[in-house]
Amino acid sequence: MQNVDALLDNAQAAAREFRHYSEAQVKRIVDAVADSTVETAEFYSEWAVRETGKGRIADKTVKKILTAEQFKAENVADYVRYRVDADNKLVCFPKPAGVVMTLIPVTNPVSTVVFKALSAIITRNAVVLSPHPGAKDCSTHAADHFIRIAEAAGAPKNIIQIVREPSVPLVNQIMGDDRTDVILATGGPAMVRAAYSSSNPALGVGPGNVPAYVDRTANVPKAAERIVKSLGFDNGMPCTTESVAIADRPIAAQLLEEMRRAGAYMITDPGERDKLRAFMYPEGKFDPEVIGKDASWIAAQAGFQVPEETLILGVPIDHVGQDEPFSKEKLCPVIGFIEADGGEAGTQIALDMLNLMGAGHSAVIHANNPELVASWGAALPVCRISVNTQGVLGSSGYTTSLVSSAVIGTGFFGRSSVDVNVGPEQLLQWTRVAYNKDPSEMFGDMESAAARVQERLDLQARSPQQVLDAVAAQSDVSTSREELKGLLREVLADELRAMLRQSR
Repeated sequence: MQNVDALLDNAQAAAREFRHYSEAQVKRIVDAVADSTVETAEFYSEWAVRETGKGRIADKTVKKILTAEQFKAENVADYVRYRVDADNKLVCFPKPAGVVMTLIPVTNPVSTVVFKALSAIITRNAVVLSPHPGAKDCSTHAADHFIRIAEAAGAPKNIIQIVREPSVPLVNQIMGDDRTDVILATGGPAMVRAAYSSSNPALGVGPGNVPAYVDRTANVPKAAERIVKSLGFDNGMPCTTESVAIADRPIAAQLLEEMRRAGAYMITDPGERDKLRAFMYPEGKFDPEVIGKDASWIAAQAGFQVPEETLILGVPIDHVGQDEPFSKEKLCPVIGFIEADGGEAGTQIALDMLNLMGAGHSAVIHANNPELVASWGAALPVCRISVNTQGVLGSSGYTTSLVSSAVIGTGFFGRSSVDVNVGPEQLLQWTRVAYNKDPSEMFGDMESAAARVQERLDLQARSPQQVLDAVAAQSDVSTSREELKGLLREVLADELRAMLRQSR
């Protein structure tokens, strides 16, 4: 059994060292891990699908590449350097949380490993990854690979660690330990509740149940294609995918047909609907075996045939409620389809869905009616609404201006402590140096002062060899090693004298 004391002591030691790294050092590590993510994306996607039996290789590959590109494009300075607000007389210094404990779900294992590891690295935190037992092998192999990449790029040893034999008691022990500084919880409701009850700070998420309303003013062919592609992405496992399509009655028939054109099998035979219900909900309870399976596999297991290339199954429903399971989150490529008499009725159906489950998470609307879109924003108890785009990419920030993230906060509506798309920013705390607002109290040139402090911190973060290399780069190539050492001593002596002068 893994030694928890050693794991957390190592993580704390790594975090203490890492918090002093410079922007350039952090950037080097982030880029190395991101580049390796792209190189291994298909390899780990195939492994995840093979081990878990869930999802689609191509879509999992896309998720990893999107995550890598997201972090490559990040400005590392936003997470490691001071900020000066002269107008409000504030100077803010970022401080890493320390040791971040993270839960990795079976639905998106390696993608979540990458996202949470990079979120920790870019904010100079240590991270402990705890994979779902059903995805342990691919998660552990990926973590070990990225550990090697990060350390080769200069990261402290043990900055990334993984729980190798996860169990509920072991994970609870780590979450409740004082050496864990914050928990980033993604997974089932039981584990998220355990994170919140651990006595340590926790950022958790709740379940989704995404209503997608298509109004008579929408571009119906585009809306249909977006819904089908979104729910078909990774076989409907991302929590931001659409759960029920709500069709404004005048365009309902057109929407059905356009969804068929886009790759949906819309069930019209009551017998097929009953077979699907019996298979997915034996004795009235959801069978998790269907999570992330292909639409054709689900249909075949239920007892009817659909074309092999079918992306999703559409099921007509006439109401929303506990007795209608197709009006709840399904985590597979199956969508409910219900008609509504106009925008107000569509809004009420969405409210009924969210009151049933998924409050705080997200919703989707396809409409070219600004007033209707605004009314959704005012009426629905969710923290994000995607407009005229795919739910899976819109609510997770890839086709909208929301923060790009695999962790979707549900706010107080969803019993969560955070209502935003969780990213690196949530793994930082800021020391805010606040001056008296009285105009007679001078703020001074704090920009220059903070810059000098940052320079000293960056110098301290460089190893002697790095300083030697930097001096060599600025010197004549024929300079001898002994001469370089002399130059190095002079540089360090100058820095020490400057620090002493400024401290007086």
